[in-house]
Amino acid sequence: RYAVAPCSLGLVLVAATSEGLCAIRFGDDAQALTADLRRRFAGAAVEEAGPDFAAVVAEVVARIEAPPARWDLPLDIRGTAFQRRVWEALRDIPPGSTASYQEIAARIGRPAAVRAVAGACAANALAVAVPCHRVVRSDGSLSGYAWGVERKAALLDKEGAVTGPRSSGSP
Repeated sequence: RYAVAPCSLGLVLVAATSEGLCAIRFGDDAQALTADLRRRFAGAAVEEAGPDFAAVVAEVVARIEAPPARWDLPLDIRGTAFQRRVWEALRDIPPGSTASYQEIAARIGRPAAVRAVAGACAANALAVAVPCHRVVRSDGSLSGYAWGVERKAALLDKEGAVTGPRSSGSP
């Protein structure tokens, strides 16, 4: 089931399976968001949610506007074993903090896998719940974000994160 709703970052598509949220994606066009969802879950029966799903969508939108310390809504996270390790490491980054791709690679025990960490971030379907927006370049500057660097900056601003070039002694 899915629904599309407005939020401060444009539109947000929220989708769930019986296990939990499986997609939180930003965009500017509801049809494009829906088409992307159908592509990502090509083997699934994808249906627009009824009014009973409105409370879930409202809770997701509230968490976009005021990020919680930890996302406690049930999630249906699908990916490779490597992606899941990266995504779990991202979930350990508290709001207002950032980590570099290199730091995430080291945290999961794969210090040479910096590009693969970036790839896992790009494959994340659960914006905000799996906070790939908190991953920055080694110098602290913003890099790509599946839903646009402007949205990444806005999410970090909401969290009060300090971004930009960091000194070599900073994490």
